[in-house]
Amino acid sequence: RTLAGLVGIPATRAAIRSRPQHHFYIVIDLNLHRQEYKTAGQQPAEPAPAAASRFDPRRIYTILVLAPLLYAVIRYLPPLAFSGVVVLAGALALFEFYRLCFSDRSHSWLIGIGLTGFAALILGTHQPDIIVPTLLATLVGIISVPLLSRAPLEQSLRDGALTLFGVLYLGLTLRPLSMTRLLPLGEWLIFFLLLVTWASDTGAYYVGTLCGRHRLAPTISPKKTVEGLVGGLIGAIMVAYAARWWFLPELSGLDCLVLATLLTITGLWGDLTESAMKRSVGIKDSGGILPGHGGMLDRLDSLLFSAPAFYYYVTMVSRLRVIE
Repeated sequence: RTLAGLVGIPATRAAIRSRPQHHFYIVIDLNLHRQEYKTAGQQPAEPAPAAASRFDPRRIYTILVLAPLLYAVIRYLPPLAFSGVVVLAGALALFEFYRLCFSDRSHSWLIGIGLTGFAALILGTHQPDIIVPTLLATLVGIISVPLLSRAPLEQSLRDGALTLFGVLYLGLTLRPLSMTRLLPLGEWLIFFLLLVTWASDTGAYYVGTLCGRHRLAPTISPKKTVEGLVGGLIGAIMVAYAARWWFLPELSGLDCLVLATLLTITGLWGDLTESAMKRSVGIKDSGGILPGHGGMLDRLDSLLFSAPAFYYYVTMVSRLRVIE
């Protein structure tokens, strides 16, 4: 006799035992769907509306602390002091870059050599004679490390190439900041560059957060939207004309329009390239040294391409022609 018969239940109802099995399959299907969504890296068609109201107040606090200090260095101290700030900020960004590349591998010698070469590139704007010898010493040092390392030769050579790339990636892109400061209207040009770039970043951030619907680069930076790009461009144009009226009347109206567009596009391009590097190693922020902004590399990424574009436009294309 069956257990169903003992408790007085007809044997024909024993088939109800199969129902939990169907329920088990439903749970597995939901889990698989959820896991497939995560591994595929798919994003919703539109940003979540709940995220629209999330603003990190630490972003404002960090700006309120650092902006007056940076203003004092640019406005009242000699260009060499500003180059020192560029070296400090760039060295922190370069260290974060090396941490991304080397992961948990310890390369104190390579990092030290890379930081030295980077500082030489920036400070070389004040003493051009030191650039080539220091870069040559940096190159020789980097390719000599595998001879003294116990790591596999292939890994040592790859890490050396990454070290040299970091020196050139941040050294050549941040060097125009010091070069711009040395121009006749250097301090005002630096203010223009920083204010317009900041306006573009801020406009893109808030407009994209509030109104963003169409993703700009979903595989690289899912939070970037077309609406944010438009908001950043509008903010950059407004601040560019305000800066011309306020402290830089030497720029023409056409220069302001071209520079606002150029800085918005190149700033976005630098941001996306840095995001691609971070995504390749699976992290969101390069560091946490700046509350609300992430790492120093996260904060400088917009300047990496916009600073060279700004310098060469001002010195070669603009009606300002400050090189004369």
